Formats: sequence, structure tokens, C-alpha cells
Amino acid sequence: MIKKIASALSVLLHPLLIPTMGLLVIFSTQSHVTFIPFEYRRLIAIIVLISTCILPLSVMPLFLQVGIIKSMHMETPRERLIPLLTTAAFFMLGYFFLKKFQVPAFIAFFYLGTLIAVLLSLFISFFWKISIHMVGIGGLLGALLAMWLKYGVNTQLWMLAILLLAGLLGSSRLILGAHSPKQVYVGFLLGAITICSVVLL
Repeated sequence: MIKKIASALSVLLHPLLIPTMGLLVIFSTQSHVTFIPFEYRRLIAIIVLISTCILPLSVMPLFLQVGIIKSMHMETPRERLIPLLTTAAFFMLGYFFLKKFQVPAFIAFFYLGTLIAVLLSLFISFFWKISIHMVGIGGLLGALLAMWLKYGVNTQLWMLAILLLAGLLGSSRLILGAHSPKQVYVGFLLGAITICSVVLL
């Protein structure tokens, strides 16, 4: 039962879903940082969803078919290299479109930070298995922290909620035997520090 809950949480908080979820959380703050019309917000959300989730997922069956990955879990670091490289390419495409539409600076930096976190995860995966799940949830916390520090937006309650979810997600990855505690902690810190730094700089 516990493993089923852990698996469900790993799916619900999948790293490919986190950028879109994070964007919706950021929009929900109703702050001056993202004060744009609803239709514009919807367009941005669609671009982010397609480039960070739908397109990366769409090529996974092909990777399975040709043997690049053995399963959707991608249990070894080497299995992650091509999927992460492809994901980074789709992220870059999304960033290009967002810049073209001249999105608010915070959204552009949030997305750029996410792209950099993916590239760093790709580099680390050449020699070590980092928790991509924790990179994602850590990045969302980093974005909310930067939003508070740089723009004075009240995101404390959201940060507490994300910390709680991060704890549950990290525990789930350990319960499933997907990662060691070190891989979980490093993943979380990498995501949080990378995105927070990109937004603050």
C-alpha cells in the first residue's frame, strides 16, 4: 500500500509536470510580477506544457522501441542521457517562443533556470544518478523563494506547502528504491539553488 502511494506521488509530481504546475502556482499569487491578462497567461501555460511535458513524453515510446531506455523509470544514469538531452532541446524551443512573446521577466527567468537545471542534471548523469524528481520540486521552491526575496511577493505559505510535498516526494523515491538519500538531497538542492540564483541575478 505504501509503495502504491509512493508511486502515485511520483507520477503526480513528475519532473515534466513541475514547470507547468509551478507556473500555475506563480500565477495564483496574483502579484505585480505576473500581472498580465488571463488569455496571455493561458497562452504561456500552453507553451510551457507543450515544451516541457507533452513533447518530451511523446518521444519516450520511440526510445523504448529502439532500446535507448529499458523502461520509463530509466533506472541507470546512462539511460537518462538521450531523454534528458531531448528534453533540454524541447525546453530551449519553449524558451525561444516565450521570449518571442515577451513574457514577464520573472517567467522568462523561471523557465531559463529550469532549462539550466535540466542541463546540469544531464551533465551529472554522465557519472552519477541524481534525483530528477527532486530537482523539479526543489526548483519550484527556489522560484518561490526568489519571488519573495527579489519582488517582495508573499509566497511563504506556498513555500511551506512545497517543502511538505518535497519531503513526501523524497520519501517516496526512497521507499521505491529509486534513489539513495544523497541523490535525493543533492537533487533538491541543485534545483532550488539553480533557479533561485538565476532569478536573483
